[in-house]
Amino acid sequence: MTEGFLYMADPRITVLGVQPGHPPFRIVEIDGEVVGKAKTVTDVLDAAAMAGITVHDLDDPDTVRWVGGDKFTWKPDKEPTRP
Repeated sequence: MTEGFLYMADPRITVLGVQPGHPPFRIVEIDGEVVGKAKTVTDVLDAAAMAGITVHDLDDPDTVRWVGGDKFTWKPDKEPTRP
């Protein structure tokens, strides 16, 4: 019986949540390996291209998993306070 089967995407690219920094960045994983930091969506596309992955749709959950925000999220929820 497949009525209760829930499809779960397993994309090759994972973009983790925003990390505080100057500028803030997100860690990019490809095939479970950390490949670098992304400061913009262009950095994600560059990392994918370096791994031989063509990305046609950044919103496709079969292509990219966005953790802690979508492709428009590049600043932390709360900026750290300075003394």
